Amino acid sequence: RRAMAVLRVRHCRALLYCRRAPPRCPACGGDLRGAGLASAPVRLESPFRHGHGQPRTFLVRPTRGTFLDGYDGHCDLHVGISSCRGVVYSYDQEGVHRDGRGWEQCISIPLLQPDMWELLQHWDSLLEEFSLEEAWLPHRYEEQQHNCYTFALAFINRVRQARGGAALSKAEFTERFLLARTREAARYLRLQQLLAHSDVYIVPLAEQEQQE
Repeated sequence: RRAMAVLRVRHCRALLYCRRAPPRCPACGGDLRGAGLASAPVRLESPFRHGHGQPRTFLVRPTRGTFLDGYDGHCDLHVGISSCRGVVYSYDQEGVHRDGRGWEQCISIPLLQPDMWELLQHWDSLLEEFSLEEAWLPHRYEEQQHNCYTFALAFINRVRQARGGAALSKAEFTERFLLARTREAARYLRLQQLLAHSDVYIVPLAEQEQQE
């Protein structure tokens, strides 16, 4: 399932979120068609990416289903690392998976900069070698302490330490790289849910500015 477009219109000290811009502002009754460039509809970009088209990234998706199809914010999430060709490596109670599909709607965090030439060339072999280690055998899996996040973060730290960087704890990685993306995704999903039942969702501008 693809996200339906969400438009944002700024008018009369409010932000209007809608699927299709109305001719008149539902907050003040003013004419939106002649309101000028400042009130032109802006399409919000979806925070979700096709994981198999995102090489060398940290990916997050619901364990079951997709973000836009029934995810309620409480279901378990699954994480993985993509190869140069978009094959996603992840770990669960069955061991390491190498998926060529199933990660079409993800939160995506790029892991390499374009100038990291050596890593760009050797990423796939490093990832494959790492996935074959005994730590990732099926019987080693433990839902709370040795799981998909453990696998992904351990690989990231292996790469960081090889370049002389410090290892990151789960809390540090979440805070520095993941939290802003998940909050953005949560806001977008909330708008999708609200607009499933209403033509327009109105947020007073002062309230929106406080949230941002």
